[in-house]
Amino acid sequence: MNPNIRPLDGITVVSLEHAVAAPFCTRQLADLGARVIKVERPGSGDFARGYDQRVKGQSSHFTWINRSKESLALDVKQPQAKAALLQLLQTADVLVQNLAPGAAARMGLSYEALKAHNPKLIVCDISGYGADGPYRDKKAYDLLIQSEAGFLSVTGTPETPSKSGISVADIAAGMYAYTNILSALLLRGKTGEGSHIDVSMLEAMGEWMGYPMYYAFDGAPPPPRTGASHASIYPYGPFVAGDGKTVMLGLQNEREWKAFCDTVLQRPEVATDARFCSNAQRNAHRDALQALILQEFSTLSAAQVVERLDQAGIANARVNDMADLWAHPQLAARQRWSDVDSPVGRIPALLPPGVNSAFDYRMDAVPAVGQHNAAILAELGWSAEQIDALQAPQPL
Repeated sequence: MNPNIRPLDGITVVSLEHAVAAPFCTRQLADLGARVIKVERPGSGDFARGYDQRVKGQSSHFTWINRSKESLALDVKQPQAKAALLQLLQTADVLVQNLAPGAAARMGLSYEALKAHNPKLIVCDISGYGADGPYRDKKAYDLLIQSEAGFLSVTGTPETPSKSGISVADIAAGMYAYTNILSALLLRGKTGEGSHIDVSMLEAMGEWMGYPMYYAFDGAPPPPRTGASHASIYPYGPFVAGDGKTVMLGLQNEREWKAFCDTVLQRPEVATDARFCSNAQRNAHRDALQALILQEFSTLSAAQVVERLDQAGIANARVNDMADLWAHPQLAARQRWSDVDSPVGRIPALLPPGVNSAFDYRMDAVPAVGQHNAAILAELGWSAEQIDALQAPQPL
């Protein structure tokens, strides 16, 4: 096998993208070999470039989800710039956009307008609420969708609803856009025609909320907010050991519960206590069971607790921070780190999930704003004079 042949080699993706959802989608496509041309505002570029300066002066968000792309800086409100974009789309395979609601259609970039010139084009629109319905025109940011989708109602402590520490709604939408585009490419291989994909952040999060929705089926009480503990399985969550360190553990069945009592608590009689004889009972009496567990753990260090858990075959984990993740021995042992170029030099990057024996992922540079303007426009047949004129400052 040739590891330099990737699944999406030869596929060109044009993306009018910013923030997280669309860039996250298109980076996955680039990982698989697609040529991704990121259309940005001249000068400032994607506003996510300015979120912070934590990566040698670059934004952490932007560095994470924009490697292996080409940056084409166009003010698409200018006729020449729009003409360049439309010319690019005549031969592209995919257009991805997450502009403000209705903005792409107003620029003549709807699927209906574009398919007349390129019937094989796949157009993926990512929005907060979808292309129709009463919420169509509402602005949507990650935290707002977390709230709208009920995620905050099941996340946090009983006193305080909490958002996810990552952009979970954006990531959900980006992943569904990615998989929908892959399926559309497969379908095009059978039909020879492109298609339109309408991805909603709300619907992506709605899918991910399936368990709590069904848990609250037909008016039943929803899962309570239980911090880092599982809402309906117990014991499953963090427990403090005698040295003040926290151990995360989780039980899934009655066999594990018996092993936990025998080997970890070293109190086999607890396994048959009527208050704890099933998960439903343990969940109903979690305060009493927590007190019993913490009493035993108070005599042990975290390392000793983990030793007993491992001996009993009970799943457990460290409560890591970001420094721990950077230095995680499992990621190092599996050689999951690479380096990529960027405008500020080489930076480490985690390889995409999924080790494939047939190919190596593409791990190219994070682009500067407009870095590829001259090369892309020259490919379209533009002269040096035309390229210079397009890139000259426009009058206000």
